[in-house]
Amino acid sequence: MTITIKNEDDIKKMRIAGQLASEVLDFITPFVKPEITTEEIDRLCHNFMVDEQKTIPAPLNYAPPGHTPYPKSLCTSVNNQICHGIPGPKILKKGDIVNIDITVIKDGYHGDTSRMFYIGEPSILAKRLCDTTYQCMWHGITQVKPGNHLGDIGHAIQNYAEDHGFSVVREFCGHGIGKVFHEDPQILHYGNPGEGIELKEGMVFTIEPMINAGKRDIKMLSDGWTVVTKDRSLSAQWEHTILVTNEGFEVLTVSEGTPKPWNPTK
Repeated sequence: MTITIKNEDDIKKMRIAGQLASEVLDFITPFVKPEITTEEIDRLCHNFMVDEQKTIPAPLNYAPPGHTPYPKSLCTSVNNQICHGIPGPKILKKGDIVNIDITVIKDGYHGDTSRMFYIGEPSILAKRLCDTTYQCMWHGITQVKPGNHLGDIGHAIQNYAEDHGFSVVREFCGHGIGKVFHEDPQILHYGNPGEGIELKEGMVFTIEPMINAGKRDIKMLSDGWTVVTKDRSLSAQWEHTILVTNEGFEVLTVSEGTPKPWNPTK
């Protein structure tokens, strides 16, 4: 395993890429409402990234080993879709929940973030799931500091999710990021305190828990990308890109419209 420790120049450029990724979500927020299609969300965001930001949509034509090239510029995962939902003709309707996952490349560096959106008024269960998943992410983030371990992050997320009656997807995880979209280390969203790699200043990675309302089991759809809950229960995800600082952490994917940090100590 090779973990890239970022230097001052890397970090400066990753702050820019992270802010730009978050600003795409700010831009699309007013459009995410009933009757829009996920394909239209993709089109609007693609044009904003390419024409306004002069960024590259990292998912477009991304093809890790064993996968066909991803055909769109972002991921839209609706209701029981856990991750990597491909935008298409699906019309969003009142009561739906959708995760929009954005990764941009600016000056060779990646910024990666996602948010949950409600279409109209969500059900009580859907809102509780999305809120709990957001809190799970922050429980994980607040474990980030030099000397802690990856297992501390995963344990905090798993413990909070399961205490609230939800389950943690285990087949997908956060990841190191920088000039490469997905690099070491893998950031599991479950685990045991004190286990795994020790965190060091200059590491940059995503924390992006995928939390299911039902069981944690998954199913891959025939498109080779979209992952859904096996029991068809709702799923939610939030994601930030995090830098390990000398004293703790810095969230790199921040913009004017970013939801306020949640303090799990209160």
